[in-house]
Amino acid sequence: MTEPELRKHVMDLIAEAVEAGARLSIACEEAEISVRTYKRWLKSFKKHNAHIDKRTIAVRPEPHNKLTEQEVQQILNIVNQPDYSHMPPSQIVPMLADKGIYIASESTFYRVLREQKLLQHRGRSKEPVKREISTHMATAPNRVYTWDITYLNGPIKGKHYYLYMISDLFSRKIIAWEVWEVESAENASELIRRAVLAEKLTKRDHPLVLHSDNGSPMKGATMLETLYNLGITPSRSRPRVSNDNPYAESLFKTLKYRCNYQPKGFKTIDEAREWVYDFVEWYNNNHRHSGIKFLTPNQRHSKDHGLSILAQRKIVYETAKLKNPNRWTGKTRDWSIENQVWLNPEKEPSVDNYLDESEAS
Repeated sequence: MTEPELRKHVMDLIAEAVEAGARLSIACEEAEISVRTYKRWLKSFKKHNAHIDKRTIAVRPEPHNKLTEQEVQQILNIVNQPDYSHMPPSQIVPMLADKGIYIASESTFYRVLREQKLLQHRGRSKEPVKREISTHMATAPNRVYTWDITYLNGPIKGKHYYLYMISDLFSRKIIAWEVWEVESAENASELIRRAVLAEKLTKRDHPLVLHSDNGSPMKGATMLETLYNLGITPSRSRPRVSNDNPYAESLFKTLKYRCNYQPKGFKTIDEAREWVYDFVEWYNNNHRHSGIKFLTPNQRHSKDHGLSILAQRKIVYETAKLKNPNRWTGKTRDWSIENQVWLNPEKEPSVDNYLDESEAS
């Protein structure tokens, strides 16, 4: 529900835009509301001479199927009886039905208990905790790294090698990698040290975030101690939410869909390492990445070099348009690139998310 002050501000901006010659539909789209919503607001303002949401002053009839006070009290009396006090409504309601008694549905039982603050977590297990999503922004290389571990098939079924891989969020460059026979925090610690040495980073440079999932190598004491000593901030995905580390997952998909990937397995760990080495060389130096305007990760990692390449592309396209203008119906291709790369950006709710388009009676 939109606050009156915000509603007034939005309507003033739309009115100003329309007065300046803008179309109402375009102005409403920029304000992230529909034309129908704007007209409803305008109608309400003319009627009440104030920006009031009629839903706040509407008189609504009481639902005909609402529980009576006696029924609510009956529910509370039953759930507090010794025979039922240790049970959830999902068990109480069927047991009452076996006795020929029906008062309300399970969801109604839960709602009544919630309203009376009688619905609490029970048992020895920890109460579920809603964890906030890890959100980070990179404005240059070596600000945010993401990493993960994936399986590489071995010579026989059930035998795997483990590929550790760290990539830069800003440039998508693979900073460090290794193939080992086991998963361990010690191996992960060695890899992050290699990454720091390869990029010649020091504690005094700038803050560095290393994002991963919740696997044991990521949370091991050895790994955490290494990160603290290097001045790196650990960041982890929410438990059982693989989408919180999308860049690492996408990189592994690119790797395993290469035409020369060995889905039937590598004969030796050295063969696996040799293949990954060739992949990393191709990925960093030759792969035109769609997420960075078809630059290679190494070109983007060298920030100025990548921008100069994009500027040259823009000149090429504009020159081609001047040579054959009839072949162009609009502007040339946009080769500009954002200098802010987000990992799991927070979604900003639009004004429409707070609105109910239906008129209040």
